[in-house]
Amino acid sequence: MPFLRRNEISWNERFRRCLYFFLRDELDSLLINEALIESYHTIRGKKRDYPFVEMRELKPKARIVEPEYPDHGHFIVMFIENTLPHSAKTHIRFLDDNKLTKENLGNFGLFDLQDLFHQRTRFFEDSAFPLVMKELMRTDFALLIQRDPSIKTRYRFGISHFHVRIDWPVAQAAEDLGRYLRYLSRDLYEKGEKTGDVLQQKVFEYYGFHHMVGGRRTAAVLASRYLERFDFISTVYVASSEARSLTRLSEQGVAKYALIRVTDSDIKELSQQTNMTQKDFIDSYLIDKRENYGVGIFLVSYKRNEHSMPPVDGKLRELNPDFRWLTVDLQLLVPPPNKGDARPIPFSKVYA
Repeated sequence: MPFLRRNEISWNERFRRCLYFFLRDELDSLLINEALIESYHTIRGKKRDYPFVEMRELKPKARIVEPEYPDHGHFIVMFIENTLPHSAKTHIRFLDDNKLTKENLGNFGLFDLQDLFHQRTRFFEDSAFPLVMKELMRTDFALLIQRDPSIKTRYRFGISHFHVRIDWPVAQAAEDLGRYLRYLSRDLYEKGEKTGDVLQQKVFEYYGFHHMVGGRRTAAVLASRYLERFDFISTVYVASSEARSLTRLSEQGVAKYALIRVTDSDIKELSQQTNMTQKDFIDSYLIDKRENYGVGIFLVSYKRNEHSMPPVDGKLRELNPDFRWLTVDLQLLVPPPNKGDARPIPFSKVYA
Protein backbone atom coordinates (compact mmCIF):
# COMPACT_ATOMS: atom_id res chain seq x y z
CA MET A 1 0.00 0.00 0.00
CA PRO A 2 1.58 3.34 -0.97
CA PHE A 3 1.55 6.09 1.66
CA LEU A 4 -1.35 8.54 1.63
CA ARG A 5 -0.50 11.83 -0.05
CA ARG A 6 -1.02 15.27 1.42
CA ASN A 7 -4.50 15.83 -0.01
CA GLU A 8 -5.63 12.43 1.30
CA ILE A 9 -4.88 13.06 4.97
CA SER A 10 -6.51 15.18 7.67
CA TRP A 11 -5.43 18.67 8.72
CA ASN A 12 -3.85 17.28 11.90
CA GLU A 13 -2.03 14.62 9.92
CA ARG A 14 -0.66 17.34 7.63
CA PHE A 15 0.78 19.10 10.66
CA ARG A 16 2.27 15.80 11.84
CA ARG A 17 3.85 15.25 8.44
CA CYS A 18 5.39 18.74 8.43
CA LEU A 19 6.91 18.00 11.83
CA TYR A 20 8.13 14.63 10.58
CA PHE A 21 9.89 16.21 7.60
CA PHE A 22 11.51 18.83 9.84
CA LEU A 23 12.78 16.19 12.26
CA ARG A 24 13.96 14.00 9.40
CA ASP A 25 16.17 16.84 8.19
CA GLU A 26 17.60 17.00 11.70
CA LEU A 27 18.14 13.26 11.62
CA ASP A 28 19.87 13.50 8.23
CA SER A 29 22.39 15.90 9.75
CA LEU A 30 22.96 13.81 12.84
CA LEU A 31 23.49 10.58 10.90
CA ILE A 32 25.73 12.14 8.22
CA ASN A 33 27.91 13.38 11.03
CA GLU A 34 27.92 10.02 12.83
CA ALA A 35 28.33 7.76 9.79
CA LEU A 36 30.80 9.82 7.76
CA ILE A 37 32.41 12.80 9.49
CA GLU A 38 33.07 11.09 12.83
CA SER A 39 34.29 7.97 11.02
CA TYR A 40 36.73 10.08 9.00
CA HIS A 41 38.18 11.80 12.06
CA THR A 42 38.41 8.51 13.97
CA ILE A 43 40.35 6.81 11.20
CA ARG A 44 42.58 9.82 10.53
CA GLY A 45 43.15 10.15 14.27
CA LYS A 46 44.71 6.67 14.20
CA LYS A 47 47.13 7.83 11.48
CA ARG A 48 45.48 5.70 8.81
CA ASP A 49 44.28 6.62 5.34
CA TYR A 50 40.53 6.97 5.03
CA PRO A 51 39.00 4.38 2.62
CA PHE A 52 37.22 6.73 0.23
CA VAL A 53 34.34 5.41 -1.85
CA GLU A 54 35.19 5.05 -5.53
CA MET A 55 32.69 6.33 -8.10
CA ARG A 56 32.18 2.85 -9.56
CA GLU A 57 30.76 1.79 -6.20
CA LEU A 58 27.94 4.32 -6.58
CA LYS A 59 26.69 3.07 -9.93
CA PRO A 60 23.36 1.20 -9.90
CA LYS A 61 23.77 -2.58 -9.41
CA ALA A 62 27.47 -2.17 -8.54
CA ARG A 63 28.93 -5.12 -6.70
CA ILE A 64 32.17 -4.15 -5.01
CA VAL A 65 33.68 -6.51 -2.44
CA GLU A 66 35.48 -4.55 0.26
CA PRO A 67 36.76 -5.51 3.72
CA GLU A 68 34.95 -4.41 6.85
CA TYR A 69 36.37 -1.24 8.40
CA PRO A 70 35.58 -1.60 12.13
CA ASP A 71 36.27 2.08 12.84
CA HIS A 72 33.69 3.17 10.28
CA GLY A 73 30.18 3.91 11.55
CA HIS A 74 27.57 1.22 10.96
CA PHE A 75 23.93 1.14 12.05
CA ILE A 76 20.28 0.92 10.98
CA VAL A 77 17.71 3.52 12.00
CA MET A 78 14.00 3.34 11.16
CA PHE A 79 12.03 6.59 11.44
CA ILE A 80 8.25 6.19 11.23
CA GLU A 81 5.71 8.94 10.61
CA ASN A 82 3.10 7.23 12.77
CA THR A 83 3.13 4.39 15.31
CA LEU A 84 3.57 0.82 14.13
CA PRO A 85 0.57 -1.40 14.87
CA HIS A 86 0.86 -4.40 17.16
CA SER A 87 0.56 -6.75 14.17
CA ALA A 88 3.91 -5.49 12.81
CA LYS A 89 5.75 -7.12 15.72
CA THR A 90 5.73 -10.40 13.82
CA HIS A 91 8.37 -9.06 11.42
CA ILE A 92 9.68 -5.87 13.09
CA ARG A 93 10.68 -7.13 16.52
CA PHE A 94 9.83 -4.21 18.80
CA LEU A 95 8.94 -5.97 22.03
CA ASP A 96 8.84 -5.20 25.73
CA ASP A 97 12.32 -6.63 26.29
CA ASN A 98 13.93 -4.20 23.84
CA LYS A 99 11.83 -1.15 24.64
CA LEU A 100 13.92 1.86 25.61
CA THR A 101 13.78 1.72 29.40
CA LYS A 102 16.45 2.04 32.08
CA GLU A 103 15.96 -1.62 33.02
CA ASN A 104 16.52 -2.82 29.45
CA LEU A 105 19.61 -0.62 29.08
CA GLY A 106 21.06 -2.50 32.04
CA ASN A 107 20.04 -5.86 30.60
CA PHE A 108 21.95 -5.06 27.43
CA GLY A 109 25.00 -3.88 29.37
CA LEU A 110 24.54 -0.21 28.48
CA PHE A 111 25.30 0.99 31.99
CA ASP A 112 26.91 4.23 30.83
CA LEU A 113 23.54 5.30 29.48
CA GLN A 114 21.64 4.48 32.65
CA ASP A 115 22.87 7.55 34.51
CA LEU A 116 22.04 9.79 31.55
CA PHE A 117 18.74 8.22 30.60
CA HIS A 118 15.33 9.42 31.68
CA GLN A 119 12.08 9.28 29.77
CA ARG A 120 12.53 12.71 28.18
CA THR A 121 15.93 11.90 26.67
CA ARG A 122 14.41 9.54 24.12
CA PHE A 123 12.55 12.41 22.40
CA PHE A 124 13.93 14.76 19.75
CA GLU A 125 13.12 17.80 21.88
CA ASP A 126 15.57 16.85 24.64
CA SER A 127 19.12 18.21 24.43
CA ALA A 128 20.56 14.79 25.33
CA PHE A 129 18.75 13.03 22.47
CA PRO A 130 21.75 13.03 20.04
CA LEU A 131 24.02 11.52 22.70
CA VAL A 132 21.51 8.82 23.64
CA MET A 133 20.98 7.98 19.99
CA LYS A 134 24.71 7.84 19.29
CA GLU A 135 25.26 5.35 22.10
CA LEU A 136 22.27 3.19 21.14
CA MET A 137 23.46 2.95 17.53
CA ARG A 138 26.45 0.99 18.82
CA THR A 139 24.17 -1.93 19.70
CA ASP A 140 23.31 -4.66 17.21
CA PHE A 141 20.34 -4.51 14.86
CA ALA A 142 18.17 -1.39 14.41
CA LEU A 143 16.80 1.62 16.26
CA LEU A 144 13.11 2.42 15.94
CA ILE A 145 11.98 6.05 16.13
CA GLN A 146 8.24 6.62 15.94
CA ARG A 147 5.42 8.85 17.13
CA ASP A 148 4.64 8.71 20.82
CA PRO A 149 0.97 7.64 21.10
CA SER A 150 0.68 8.46 24.82
CA ILE A 151 0.04 12.18 24.25
CA LYS A 152 -3.12 12.82 22.27
CA THR A 153 -2.99 16.61 22.28
CA ARG A 154 0.27 17.00 20.34
CA TYR A 155 2.73 15.09 18.21
CA ARG A 156 6.17 14.11 19.40
CA PHE A 157 8.66 11.58 18.13
CA GLY A 158 11.25 9.57 19.96
CA ILE A 159 13.23 6.34 20.17
CA SER A 160 10.81 3.65 21.29
CA HIS A 161 12.97 0.52 20.86
CA PHE A 162 16.56 -0.52 20.25
CA HIS A 163 18.15 -3.85 19.24
CA VAL A 164 15.24 -4.28 16.80
CA ARG A 165 15.53 -7.33 14.53
CA ILE A 166 13.96 -7.52 11.06
CA ASP A 167 12.35 -10.93 10.63
CA TRP A 168 10.87 -10.99 7.15
CA PRO A 169 12.06 -13.46 4.49
CA VAL A 170 13.55 -12.10 1.26
CA ALA A 171 11.13 -14.34 -0.66
CA GLN A 172 8.12 -12.64 0.92
CA ALA A 173 9.55 -9.19 0.24
CA ALA A 174 10.17 -10.11 -3.41
CA GLU A 175 6.65 -11.54 -3.74
CA ASP A 176 5.16 -8.38 -2.24
CA LEU A 177 7.16 -6.15 -4.58
CA GLY A 178 6.39 -8.38 -7.58
CA ARG A 179 2.65 -8.03 -7.00
CA TYR A 180 2.95 -4.27 -6.50
CA LEU A 181 4.83 -3.87 -9.79
CA ARG A 182 2.49 -6.35 -11.52
CA TYR A 183 5.12 -8.93 -12.38
CA LEU A 184 3.08 -11.37 -10.28
CA SER A 185 -0.58 -11.84 -9.57
CA ARG A 186 -0.42 -14.40 -6.76
CA ASP A 187 2.80 -15.99 -5.50
CA LEU A 188 6.54 -15.78 -6.12
CA TYR A 189 6.96 -18.87 -8.29
CA GLU A 190 3.75 -18.68 -10.32
CA LYS A 191 5.80 -17.95 -13.45
CA GLY A 192 8.51 -20.46 -12.69
CA GLU A 193 11.59 -20.74 -10.53
CA LYS A 194 13.74 -18.41 -12.66
CA THR A 195 11.32 -15.48 -12.39
CA GLY A 196 11.03 -16.01 -8.64
CA ASP A 197 14.80 -16.08 -8.20
CA VAL A 198 15.28 -12.95 -10.34
CA LEU A 199 12.68 -11.06 -8.31
CA GLN A 200 14.58 -11.90 -5.13
CA GLN A 201 17.60 -10.22 -6.69
CA LYS A 202 15.59 -7.31 -8.05
CA VAL A 203 14.17 -6.40 -4.64
CA PHE A 204 17.72 -5.43 -3.65
CA GLU A 205 18.24 -3.44 -6.84
CA TYR A 206 14.96 -1.61 -6.18
CA TYR A 207 16.52 -0.24 -2.99
CA GLY A 208 19.93 0.53 -4.47
CA PHE A 209 21.97 -2.53 -3.50
CA HIS A 210 23.48 -5.60 -5.10
CA HIS A 211 21.77 -8.81 -4.02
CA MET A 212 25.01 -10.11 -2.46
CA VAL A 213 25.29 -7.35 0.16
CA GLY A 214 25.75 -8.16 3.83
CA GLY A 215 23.28 -8.56 6.64
CA ARG A 216 22.82 -4.97 7.74
CA ARG A 217 21.97 -3.74 4.25
CA THR A 218 19.77 -6.77 3.66
CA ALA A 219 17.87 -5.93 6.85
CA ALA A 220 17.42 -2.34 5.63
CA VAL A 221 15.99 -3.56 2.31
CA LEU A 222 13.52 -5.85 4.09
CA ALA A 223 12.54 -3.17 6.59
CA SER A 224 11.90 -0.64 3.81
CA ARG A 225 9.77 -3.05 1.81
CA TYR A 226 7.78 -4.13 4.85
CA LEU A 227 7.15 -0.59 6.09
CA GLU A 228 5.85 0.45 2.68
CA ARG A 229 2.86 -1.80 3.30
CA PHE A 230 1.44 0.89 5.61
CA ASP A 231 -0.27 4.15 4.61
CA PHE A 232 2.22 6.44 6.37
CA ILE A 233 5.73 7.56 5.47
CA SER A 234 8.77 5.70 6.74
CA THR A 235 12.49 6.26 6.31
CA VAL A 236 15.25 3.69 6.78
CA TYR A 237 18.87 4.73 7.19
CA VAL A 238 21.69 2.22 6.90
CA ALA A 239 25.41 2.84 7.31
CA SER A 240 27.81 0.07 6.39
CA SER A 241 31.42 -0.37 7.48
CA GLU A 242 32.05 -2.21 4.22
CA ALA A 243 30.32 0.29 1.90
CA ARG A 244 31.60 3.36 3.88
CA SER A 245 28.42 5.21 3.03
CA LEU A 246 25.07 6.23 4.46
CA THR A 247 22.00 5.16 2.48
CA ARG A 248 18.55 6.68 3.01
CA LEU A 249 15.48 4.79 1.78
CA SER A 250 12.26 6.79 1.82
CA GLU A 251 9.21 7.89 -0.17
CA GLN A 252 11.67 10.05 -2.14
CA GLY A 253 13.52 6.96 -3.32
CA VAL A 254 17.14 5.95 -2.78
CA ALA A 255 19.91 8.37 -1.76
CA LYS A 256 23.50 7.64 -0.77
CA TYR A 257 25.97 9.87 1.05
CA ALA A 258 29.71 9.19 0.96
CA LEU A 259 32.97 11.02 1.51
CA ILE A 260 35.06 11.67 -1.60
CA ARG A 261 38.28 13.41 -2.54
CA VAL A 262 37.77 16.83 -4.09
CA THR A 263 40.89 17.64 -6.09
CA ASP A 264 42.55 21.02 -6.02
CA SER A 265 41.46 21.59 -9.62
CA ASP A 266 37.85 20.79 -8.63
CA ILE A 267 38.14 23.21 -5.73
CA LYS A 268 39.33 25.95 -8.07
CA GLU A 269 36.55 25.28 -10.57
CA LEU A 270 33.77 25.02 -7.98
CA SER A 271 34.86 28.15 -6.13
CA GLN A 272 34.66 30.09 -9.40
CA GLN A 273 31.27 28.54 -10.11
CA THR A 274 29.95 29.69 -6.73
CA ASN A 275 31.65 33.12 -6.86
CA MET A 276 33.67 32.32 -3.73
CA THR A 277 37.31 32.53 -2.86
CA GLN A 278 38.97 29.16 -2.56
CA LYS A 279 39.40 29.72 1.18
CA ASP A 280 35.70 30.48 1.63
CA PHE A 281 34.76 27.49 -0.50
CA ILE A 282 36.94 25.17 1.59
CA ASP A 283 35.46 26.58 4.80
CA SER A 284 31.90 26.14 3.51
CA TYR A 285 32.02 22.79 1.72
CA LEU A 286 34.87 20.61 2.94
CA ILE A 287 35.36 18.74 6.20
CA ASP A 288 39.14 18.60 5.79
CA LYS A 289 41.87 19.89 3.46
CA ARG A 290 44.91 17.75 2.74
CA GLU A 291 47.97 18.60 0.66
CA ASN A 292 46.54 17.82 -2.80
CA TYR A 293 42.82 17.45 -2.18
CA GLY A 294 39.91 18.26 0.06
CA VAL A 295 37.36 15.94 1.66
CA GLY A 296 33.72 16.55 0.80
CA ILE A 297 30.32 14.93 1.29
CA PHE A 298 28.93 13.53 -1.96
CA LEU A 299 25.22 12.82 -2.41
CA VAL A 300 23.88 10.58 -5.17
CA SER A 301 20.14 10.09 -5.53
CA TYR A 302 18.59 7.52 -7.83
CA LYS A 303 15.29 7.46 -9.68
CA ARG A 304 13.19 4.51 -10.70
CA ASN A 305 12.09 3.95 -14.28
CA GLU A 306 9.13 2.30 -16.01
CA HIS A 307 10.42 -1.17 -15.14
CA SER A 308 10.39 -0.45 -11.40
CA MET A 309 7.12 1.49 -11.29
CA PRO A 310 3.60 0.01 -11.42
CA PRO A 311 2.35 -0.05 -15.03
CA VAL A 312 -0.10 2.69 -15.93
CA ASP A 313 -2.65 0.23 -17.30
CA GLY A 314 -2.36 -2.05 -14.25
CA LYS A 315 -1.95 -5.13 -16.42
CA LEU A 316 0.25 -8.09 -15.60
CA ARG A 317 3.61 -7.94 -17.40
CA GLU A 318 6.73 -10.02 -17.98
CA LEU A 319 9.96 -9.55 -16.06
CA ASN A 320 13.13 -8.95 -18.07
CA PRO A 321 16.18 -9.42 -15.79
CA ASP A 322 18.40 -7.37 -18.12
CA PHE A 323 16.46 -4.14 -17.65
CA ARG A 324 17.91 -1.85 -14.98
CA TRP A 325 15.51 -0.53 -12.39
CA LEU A 326 17.50 2.49 -11.16
CA THR A 327 19.34 5.34 -12.84
CA VAL A 328 21.44 8.10 -11.30
CA ASP A 329 19.42 11.27 -10.78
CA LEU A 330 21.14 13.98 -8.71
CA GLN A 331 24.85 14.22 -7.96
CA LEU A 332 25.68 16.91 -5.43
CA LEU A 333 28.53 18.12 -3.27
CA VAL A 334 26.76 18.68 0.05
CA PRO A 335 28.02 21.15 2.68
CA PRO A 336 28.66 19.76 6.18
CA PRO A 337 25.63 19.90 8.49
CA ASN A 338 27.10 22.79 10.51
CA LYS A 339 27.23 25.02 7.40
CA GLY A 340 23.57 25.90 7.28
CA ASP A 341 23.71 28.72 4.72
CA ALA A 342 25.58 26.87 1.98
CA ARG A 343 23.58 25.15 -0.77
CA PRO A 344 24.51 21.80 -2.36
CA ILE A 345 26.40 22.15 -5.64
CA PRO A 346 25.88 19.96 -8.74
CA PHE A 347 28.97 17.77 -9.02
CA SER A 348 28.78 15.06 -11.69
CA LYS A 349 31.34 12.39 -10.86
CA VAL A 350 29.73 8.94 -11.04
CA TYR A 351 30.24 8.56 -14.80
CA ALA A 352 33.10 11.04 -15.19
